[in-house]
Parts: sequence; structure tokens; C-alpha cells
Amino acid sequence: MSPLIEIQPAPGTHSEASPHRITELPILLLNIHTRCNCRCVMCDIWQREDAQELSVAMLERQRESLIALNVRQVVLTGGEPLLHRDLAAILEFFRSLGIHITLLTTGLLLAKRAELVAASVDDIIVSLDGPAPVHNAIRRIPRAFETMAHGIDAVRRLNPALPIAARTTVQKQNHTQLRATVDAARGLGLESISFLPADVSSSAFHRDQPWDAERQADVSLNTDEFHALTDEIDALIAQKTHEISTGFILESPEKLRRLAKRFRERLENTQPTAPKCNAPWVSTVLEVDGTLRPCFFHAPVASTAHTTLAQALNSPHALNFRANLDIPNHPTCQRCVCSLNYAPIPG
Repeated sequence: MSPLIEIQPAPGTHSEASPHRITELPILLLNIHTRCNCRCVMCDIWQREDAQELSVAMLERQRESLIALNVRQVVLTGGEPLLHRDLAAILEFFRSLGIHITLLTTGLLLAKRAELVAASVDDIIVSLDGPAPVHNAIRRIPRAFETMAHGIDAVRRLNPALPIAARTTVQKQNHTQLRATVDAARGLGLESISFLPADVSSSAFHRDQPWDAERQADVSLNTDEFHALTDEIDALIAQKTHEISTGFILESPEKLRRLAKRFRERLENTQPTAPKCNAPWVSTVLEVDGTLRPCFFHAPVASTAHTTLAQALNSPHALNFRANLDIPNHPTCQRCVCSLNYAPIPG
């Protein structure tokens, strides 16, 4: 996923008649299982009482649409995608179409499913919250870090060339541990690490409604913690220059400092600034029941339950949403912690 300098639809993804009609969809984010095997403090997905899976039959119905839309990357998410009972069939389906498969995972089931994962996915992103004690406390699963490490080693033994990266959600319990988290990622033998601030204001991640102030305070930072995070970021930039310059840390110093800005906006109750993003024009989130979202944070705009993906993406409601989406001034976009700026790789 390459960054853009400015917000604009990726070239060639829309018809000339309507810049909001999607004729190519580079990225499909696919929720294949609704449950999760962690109990993270910053997420409510684990509280779901029901467990639903995306059916292979549903995917088969979308085969021609995926081809027509020239989908190039599918990101398997959830919940925890490795909980899917027929994961092999899901992976085989996308491999048959030549689509790049990215797996987002807690890593707890990597060892159990190492053979399948090592042979069938193109890259893995594991959730890493800090060094072992911090990670385990946030995940609220005994030895979660050690289990993930064992799984990474199992996959590495089978496919040493498979890229495995880390993604860290910065919040109250790990805001002083960024440098230690980079060291932990190095120790796990990962290719890279990225950071994003915790989302405390949206209704994403299985929240029936946005968190109240008390619940937000459990994850967000107070004034002293904000200053501690600022100091930690300054130290990270000063002490991890090699990791930044080589791309092991994916964020630039400017973007790292922007992490703290999100927490400061909440503390000072100031108008947040929307990140650069073109996600609704180049990607979509497909839920297990066929529901389509423009991204993880916006409300559903369509459903594929009784139609094709291409038709759902260009339904009147979806077209109207994109036509009227003013990213710099939309409250959801202004509070976004996980934007996508995509441009196709030349050639």
C-alpha cells in the first residue's frame, strides 16, 4: 500500500462519466470471522456472543465481480481470521484468482495453522502491543506474546521468506513502551513495525455506540500521559534513527509525532484534522453477512447479500455517499486513526 502525497482517487479506478463510480477495486478488506481470541482493553470484538463466518459459497458468487473489479489485494481480518473453520478453502479461492493475500492476526493460532499459512498467504501483520509483559496485560491472555512468538517461529521454519510485520495500537497501557516495542519486534524477527493511536471515539470494533467519557479514559491518555508519550516519541526518533531510515519503523518522524497530536486533540477538545485518505474510492470492507462499509469507521452503504460486489459498490446509496463525502470536514474522518492513501505501483 503506497502513500499518496494528496487526496485523490487512484488513476483508472473510476469511469470518466462519474468519478465516484468504482470500476476497479485495488483492495478488499474481508471480515471472515466475527469472534476474536483476545480480550484487548481497546476493543470490544471479543464480547460478541455469536460466532459467524464468511461462507466460501458467498465468495464463489462474487468470483466474476472480483475479476471484473481487478481486485489485487485481499486483507483477511475479523475478529480473528485464523478461527475460520474452512480457512483453507478461503485461501485457495483467492489464490486461484491470483490475488495477494494479507493476513491480520493476533498470532495466537499461527503455530496451529502454520502449515496452511506458510503455504497460502503472501504476508502477515501481527498485532503487537509491547514487550511480553505489556502485550500480555493488554491482550488479557496468559502468555499471549510467547504464543505469538512460537507461531511466528513455526511459520518462519516453513517459509523463511514470508514477510511478517507488526502493528501497534498506542494507548494508556503502552504509551511509554514504543522503543521497547520496536525492540520486541526486532526480537521476533519481524520485517517492520507501524504505530497508530487507539480509536476511542467511533462505534467501530463492535461497539454498540461510541464509548462514554469514563470508558474512553481507560484507553486514552491524561495530560501527564500525553507528555510522557511526547517524550517517548522524541526518544524513539532520536534513538531509533536506523530503524526509521531503513523503513523498519514505517512512520516518518512527522507521522510519529502525529500520534501524540490525536491524544492532544481529545484532551484540549480541539477540532481534529482529517488525515489524507482515499479509502472509500479504492477499497471496501466486506462483512461476513455481505454488508459493505466504505472503511472500518463509516456506517454501511450497501450489501452484497442479493447482488454482486460491483453492483453493491455502485448502488445509489454508495454512490451518493462518495459523492457527498467531504473528508476534511466529516467528523468521522476528522477523528480517524487508520487512513488509507493508495496509488497503484507504476507498471
